[in-house]
Amino acid sequence: MQVPQDGEDFASQPWYHGPLSRQKAEALLQQDGDFLVRASGSRGGHPVISCRWQGSALHFEVLRVALRPRPGRPTALFQLEDERFPSLTSLVLSYVTGQRPLSQATGAVASRPVIRQGPIRRSFSEDTLRGSPALTELPRTRKWSDSQPAGLEHMGRSREDHCGPEASAMPTCALPRMGSDPMLLKTPAPLGSVADSLRASDGQLHAKAPSKPPRTPSLVLRDASGRPPTYCELVPRVPSAQGTPPGHSSPDTEAPWWEADEEEEEESRSFARPQAEVSFCPPNNPSCLLGPQNRPLEPRVLSTLRGLFLAHHPGSTALHLLLVDCQATGLLGVTKAQRGAMGVASGLELLTLPHGHRLRLELLERHEALALAGALAVLGCAGPLEERAATLRGLVELALALGPGAAGDLPGLAAVMGALLMPQVSRLERTWRQLRRSHTEAALAFEQELKPLMRALDEGAGPCDPGEVALPHVVPAVRLLEGEELPGPLDESCERLLRTLHRARQMARDAPKFREAAARRLRGFRPNPQLREALTTGFVQRLLWGSRGVGAPQAARLEKFQRVLSVLSQRLEPDG
Repeated sequence: MQVPQDGEDFASQPWYHGPLSRQKAEALLQQDGDFLVRASGSRGGHPVISCRWQGSALHFEVLRVALRPRPGRPTALFQLEDERFPSLTSLVLSYVTGQRPLSQATGAVASRPVIRQGPIRRSFSEDTLRGSPALTELPRTRKWSDSQPAGLEHMGRSREDHCGPEASAMPTCALPRMGSDPMLLKTPAPLGSVADSLRASDGQLHAKAPSKPPRTPSLVLRDASGRPPTYCELVPRVPSAQGTPPGHSSPDTEAPWWEADEEEEEESRSFARPQAEVSFCPPNNPSCLLGPQNRPLEPRVLSTLRGLFLAHHPGSTALHLLLVDCQATGLLGVTKAQRGAMGVASGLELLTLPHGHRLRLELLERHEALALAGALAVLGCAGPLEERAATLRGLVELALALGPGAAGDLPGLAAVMGALLMPQVSRLERTWRQLRRSHTEAALAFEQELKPLMRALDEGAGPCDPGEVALPHVVPAVRLLEGEELPGPLDESCERLLRTLHRARQMARDAPKFREAAARRLRGFRPNPQLREALTTGFVQRLLWGSRGVGAPQAARLEKFQRVLSVLSQRLEPDG
């Protein structure tokens, strides 16, 4: 069995079966989507993903690409086709959670792991090893009667005296190595035969050198039928030498910005007077989903987004939202120039300061836009009642995936709950009744878990531990610092004011811990570019109000869209 590299204990993963033959792996794969990871005997113990798809068992070798040693960086990357990951676990997690094809040629999707039963075997079985071209080479027998320094201490002693009676049972390789020729395929000699294959020019101080690779690399050739090639364990897939596609990493590529370490320690930085207000919203880059001039709520874009969200399960969508929220809040991806301009190292500190006014407005805008988009996802379902109930269930599952202990993205959780608690959505009695009837677990989780949690977070009393939460709930503090009055009686509002201010001070103090917690959750995560763009503030604004309407005052835009949602809600379930 191949030892895990880089300190990664993927042998503890339930989907890793250790040394397992192709035939036994195929017997464990029963339905489409079943998959396991095994150490292939014919590939020298390299990990292979075995998956059943469209009634056939397919096998995909994971290549290990060695890197130059660098402090704090992995010594190897694990590659499947042209995409590389810092660990085997992150590779499997990315493809399974994102429901992406393991190869473009086959379209096979791994979705259901085959759980290993019992401990991992430490060696291959006899039938698996027989005939394998990757047999482990045994050290050759040393010549004890020679003129080399290693043999001086053994003069006068026979080989049998030194090795003992059991040494005669050691199999050796019968075919010697001929100069610089490629290593020939060897067959083990019969048990009990000892062949001395050392030549006069061979060194005798060490065991035999490892075998050389063949001169001609194994390539995947297109067959005569013109169909795209599929993986075979005897013919490994070689990465394309024409260059790395955009968005994919190369062996010497630095880690993504959300995984990069801070350039300087907090204690070594000196305070710099802020020069200007900082914005963490990316500029209006060309969109792959929207044209340069788009109208509000284009049906084509809405249909594309619906398919995009359906292709990702709630856990994957939650990580995409966490990544975008961390960038919008200034928790991850803050450049050195931005730190120098704002005088602090994190947006969690900046939003509590007077010159954080622009950031606070951006966070409020993002919260409102995401909540409106979530409500539109429900109210835009003009089809059967079950379709709207299924959309409600999807939002509830996304809120659970964003909660503490999971992704830990509390601003994202607040936006999703804002959509579910919006009056135009909460008044849909028949839709909520269908949710309780068809998706009882989601309905109970919404009433008994999510609503009390959201109430506590809004009052400044919810969970805020950096180990449990990656990004804290900043909306109450932002609203308060922007001058919004707290509802309720005076004595209750004063207590809530003190709790909110205390929570804001605690968030600013624990900003480095939140940064570490967020980076730990996103380590090894490879986002879908389209889904990541669909969750940015600028995209949601252009989707809801169009490229021209997004420049209108915020109050007018929100009021206009609230009227649109009210009309949609009345059409779905009229009063009376």
